[in-house]
Amino acid sequence: MRRLIVNADDFGLTAGVNRAIIELHRAGVLTSATLMANAAATSEAIELARSTPTLGVGCHVVLVDGVPVLDGGQQSSLIDRKTGQLYRTLGQFLPRLLAGGIRSGDIEAEAYAQIARLQEFGVRVTHVDTHKHTHMFPAVLRPLLRAARACNVRVVRNPFEPEWSVQATPGAPAVRKWEVGLLRRLEPAFRRIVREEGFATTDGAMGVLATGTLDTSAVTSLATAMPEGTFELVTHPGYNDADLAHAHTRLLASRETERAALSALKGRAGLSMASFAAFDEHPVKIF
Repeated sequence: MRRLIVNADDFGLTAGVNRAIIELHRAGVLTSATLMANAAATSEAIELARSTPTLGVGCHVVLVDGVPVLDGGQQSSLIDRKTGQLYRTLGQFLPRLLAGGIRSGDIEAEAYAQIARLQEFGVRVTHVDTHKHTHMFPAVLRPLLRAARACNVRVVRNPFEPEWSVQATPGAPAVRKWEVGLLRRLEPAFRRIVREEGFATTDGAMGVLATGTLDTSAVTSLATAMPEGTFELVTHPGYNDADLAHAHTRLLASRETERAALSALKGRAGLSMASFAAFDEHPVKIF
């Protein structure tokens, strides 16, 4: 069986992103979204999630480029003391993480607070992933999974894109292909840790390489090339409005392109559409 989870990241970023996610879900081409616990339109997204029970909703854990949930964050190693917020870029975050300057306990505490906040407002959290895929690094993955387990969440995104998906992505820049291939070296450690911690995940993620360029051609190509198994299509749909322009995201016009492109999945034969809630219904760990 070819089981496809179509997930929209950044639920809660802006009202226009929220609107696009709900519209696409109602159109039958988007099954899942991951919600930011402390973004500009989080409150609206929580209400939409609660009133749309057919939409699978995970927690989009933000450890970089955002606002922390925990009070007293100045004492956290996640915080840039110049701004009082999370480090703005991966270029600031990763060297500190890899040098041991980001404490595991701080990651776990902030991740727990974000997941728990959504649950406290009545959101059934189906899974976790991270903003900018920081959990592909073991130093983030371990504490993230500890936090998720404490919240009774046992499913995590597999952020690694298979080689077949890379080859099926039209027009991908050579540098981006090289980056995705290089990061895939972290996948064996990811799978081992996920297995050791007793979590479920998918066979891989499509659309990571195409982030910012995911158009109708790419969606069609990926859906056609997808083999047997359970895969996630990672998307970032939205409306390019004034709120988005002030959201400090590089994905502006591309969000409308992705919103239109997902219509290519409508009624597509040979694909079983699912959300991460399917892991609860069929609790088989997929590695």
